[in-house]
Amino acid sequence: MTKLKWSKLIGAICMIGIILYGWIGLTQSPQPSVRLTTNPPINQVRPLEAEATTVLGSGHYNPPVQLMLQAFDAQGQSLKDAKIHLQLFTRPKNPWFTTDFPIVEGTKLLDIEGNAPTGQLQVQQTLPIRGTYQLLVAVTPLVANAFEPIQQKLTLTLPENPLKFRYFGILVVILLAVGLIGGWVIGGRQPIQPGEIAPQQVRLLLSGLIVLAISALLFVNISAELAESHMSMSMPGMGEEVPPSSKPAKLQSQGLYMQLSGDQSATVGQPAKLQVSVSDPKTSQPVTDVVLKVTTTQLENNWVAFAYEGTPDSNGKLAWEQEFFDGAPHSVVVEVAPLANAKERFQPFQVAENIPVEGVAPPMQVRLISLTYFTGIVVIGLLLGLWLRKRQTPRTDLTWKRSVS
Repeated sequence: MTKLKWSKLIGAICMIGIILYGWIGLTQSPQPSVRLTTNPPINQVRPLEAEATTVLGSGHYNPPVQLMLQAFDAQGQSLKDAKIHLQLFTRPKNPWFTTDFPIVEGTKLLDIEGNAPTGQLQVQQTLPIRGTYQLLVAVTPLVANAFEPIQQKLTLTLPENPLKFRYFGILVVILLAVGLIGGWVIGGRQPIQPGEIAPQQVRLLLSGLIVLAISALLFVNISAELAESHMSMSMPGMGEEVPPSSKPAKLQSQGLYMQLSGDQSATVGQPAKLQVSVSDPKTSQPVTDVVLKVTTTQLENNWVAFAYEGTPDSNGKLAWEQEFFDGAPHSVVVEVAPLANAKERFQPFQVAENIPVEGVAPPMQVRLISLTYFTGIVVIGLLLGLWLRKRQTPRTDLTWKRSVS
């Protein structure tokens, strides 16, 4: 009886071992996946706000980053006849360590779905802020049940411009020096005249610090409000008109009808929905054997924010959402050209739309936090100056007493 129990126990252990071995082998076996590459490499890219400054950047706007997504099957071969849906999100919000564009933090930068005959989707996207971007990728077959759908989460981390850390360190040193000098002056032995609560130099120093803090607060808030007012005045019907596009938003040419539609205006921090459709004007049937080239350009400084080249879906449409993260007018241009194996040949032509973008000033909370940081650095320097002065005073008194005696 005892031998029978032992044999059952050993058999159960063996069975569990076989199941675990099979499960581990299954989890370690190759799985379909999506690979992300960038051109240039992401460690060579800098956020938008630092690119065009002569102090922090090169003095001109660089081209957008090329994001390339390649879908592979379990054997490592490129998937054919796929559809790739990409959603690109900026770094999460962090009011304590904000970027130059706090409104853009934690928002959807891009949402696009395109056909990928070779399993590859390419977009060009300007990345506005530092931090870790999240890409949600869904790959589905164009032909039903051709392969199992893939869903994958990818990340890419955009480094900050190293020169910003250098200049921030210089600013911290200057603020500490101001506080240190103030603390040294306040900590000194100074006679108090009758009717005064503090020596004159101390009162002048404290008054200067208060005026400086109030001036800084007013400057930060007034400049932000003026910027917001200027952005609002750039909206249609509220001041300066957005320049009209040199190309129409819909056009019939060479036996094709193409129309660009969607949101007519946008706001920083919120995605705008856009769509282009191509059809045969005679039959109203969709046209799919064409290539669509989309380019979004910021008009004030003429830099490209987004670009994509692909084919329309089975309905002859290409729809996408993109965030306009700069409060200036943008031009969206779509060019249509025939595929290499298209039956009908025609000369490429374009439709376009100029979209006004309303800027949004940084939240008051972010401004106050930044001001608090700078004030705190001055206070630390002030306390350090008081501490050094306190250590120096007893030695001075002792030397004076020895000289008197």
